[in-house]
Amino acid sequence: MPAAQRADARRNYARILAVAEEEVAAHGADASLEQIARTAGVGSATVRRHFPTRAALLEAVFRERIEALAARARELAGAEDVRAALLEWLGALTAYSTSVQGMATAMLRNGDLDPEHANPCVDPLAEAGDPLLRRAMRAGAVRPGVTATDLVTLIAGIALATEHHPDPAAEADRLLGLVVAGICPPG
Repeated sequence: MPAAQRADARRNYARILAVAEEEVAAHGADASLEQIARTAGVGSATVRRHFPTRAALLEAVFRERIEALAARARELAGAEDVRAALLEWLGALTAYSTSVQGMATAMLRNGDLDPEHANPCVDPLAEAGDPLLRRAMRAGAVRPGVTATDLVTLIAGIALATEHHPDPAAEADRLLGLVVAGICPPG
């Protein structure tokens, strides 16, 4: 949000974002924008002025955690055991994606479904995870041809596949193990 905005606009932004976080947590990525506006006490045009697209709203809702996961990837990029570092990061990404309703859906959406449009939930994660992945590939711990975007997309798929499971975290860990077996060379 630009710093030059009026105080009431800043308050509206903060209120909309707080309500959106609650609504997305309760109803997922398809939370009603109209309900967010009503609960925040603003008009839907005010919501659209601050967040012109659903993707922009979801980016703002998940921004802090995405930044923390990206920072963790950067911290792990220099680890001695490159495979363990990549797996630790993928585990953290899986744990978060399966624990927060709406995150996986946001990760699978590509802007307005335009393949040329950046995904604000995936791109920072893939960018941060790429050095981890490249180091793991150079060490022979990951098959060639795997991309960081592939990994983030697989994690989103795991989160969606397990969201209604009786124990989503355990099932997500099991499925992550299958993904790791698939991307790592035998032996």
